[in-house]
Amino acid sequence: MLVRGSLVLKLPKKRVDALVDSGAGVRYDPRHDGRLMKEWIVLDRASQVEWLPLAQEAMEFVGSK
Repeated sequence: MLVRGSLVLKLPKKRVDALVDSGAGVRYDPRHDGRLMKEWIVLDRASQVEWLPLAQEAMEFVGSK
């Protein structure tokens, strides 16, 4: 989903951890109160990661649940 121009995706926690550790994005904080969602990542337009492959990965992850 798009939130204020950034892509927000649900992915496995390990995948989100790796993306955050690489600096590609940040964990999603929908309430802006510091309670981060472990399986959600926010990628802004400046991110060096291609959005389409990650969006496809997110669709597969959500579809497998």
